[in-house]
Amino acid sequence: MEHSTVVGIDVSKDRLDVHVLPSEEAWAVSRDADGLAELCRRLAGMSGVVALEATGGYENIVAASLSSAGLPLVVVNPAQVRAFAKALGQRAKTDPIDARVIARFAEATKPVVRPLPDQATRMLADLLGRRRQIVGMMASESQRLRRTEMARVRKSIERLLAALKRELADIDHDIDDTVRGSPVWREKEDLLASVPGIGPIIARTMVADLPELGTLGRKQIGALAGLVPFVRQSGKWKGQAHIGGGRPTVRTALFLGAQVAKRHNPVLKAFYERLLAAGKSKMAATIAVAHKLLIILNAILRDKKPWQTA
Repeated sequence: MEHSTVVGIDVSKDRLDVHVLPSEEAWAVSRDADGLAELCRRLAGMSGVVALEATGGYENIVAASLSSAGLPLVVVNPAQVRAFAKALGQRAKTDPIDARVIARFAEATKPVVRPLPDQATRMLADLLGRRRQIVGMMASESQRLRRTEMARVRKSIERLLAALKRELADIDHDIDDTVRGSPVWREKEDLLASVPGIGPIIARTMVADLPELGTLGRKQIGALAGLVPFVRQSGKWKGQAHIGGGRPTVRTALFLGAQVAKRHNPVLKAFYERLLAAGKSKMAATIAVAHKLLIILNAILRDKKPWQTA
C-alpha cells in the first residue's frame, strides 16, 4: 500500500510532536482538547497515513480523536520502531527525531490502515486488563503471605486478599454481563470456547484484544499475535528463531491455552507429541501449539463452525 503523505506522531504525557514526510514539516501541539482539535484540523483531508506509537495508554485519546476525524490511522509497535531507529543509526531520544523516525518507519513498512475497535470492544478490553491487574496483585500478596511469619502482617495481607477476591468477582460479573449481553460476542465466545483448551477468559481476551480474528489470513493473524517466528541472520550466520512483537495479552492467553490444549485437546496433544519426538524442545513445541491453536480459532470464527475432533 503506497502512502502519498506519511505523518509520524510521538506521544508523550503533555504534548504531541508531529513530523510529515516527504515535506519534512514538523510541529508540536499539546495533548489536550485544544491540541487535538488543532492536530485534526491541520491533518484534515490528507491522503496517506498517520502513525503513532503505542505508549502505555497515552496514545488512546489521540488515536480515538484521529479516528473520529476520519484520518487514516495506524498504531505501531514501539519495539519495532526502536529497532528501525537503531538500524538507521538514530538513537537520539529527542521528540522531533522520534517523530521523524516513526514517520520513516511507516513510510518503509507501509502498514495497513485498520479501523479502531469500537467503544464497546475497548470497554471489554479495559475490563479484562483490570482483571489481569487484580490477579497479578493477588499473586503478589499470596507470595508475601507465604514468606511472612508476623501475625500482624499476615492479617493485613489476608484482609487485602479478601478485598481483591471480592473485586475480582465483581469484575468477572461485569465481564460476563458485557459479553453475554451482546449476541455477536456471545456467538464468538461460544465458538471459541468449543475448542478444548479455550476457557471463557481466553475466549474473551481474543474477542477484545484481537477483534481481527476470523477476518485475516494465517500469516497476518499470526503476526498480530506475535507468534510468527523470526530468525536473526547476518551473512552466513543464522541465529535461533524467536517470537515477539504483536499483542502481548493475546500471545500470553494463547500460550496458556496451549499449556492446556497439549494435554487435553486430542489433535493438539498429538501435534505436540510429534514435535517432541522430532527433537523439538518443550518450549518450542508449546509455542508451535499456541500458533496452531490461533490458526484453528481464526478458522472457526471465519467459518462460524464450532470445534470438531474428526
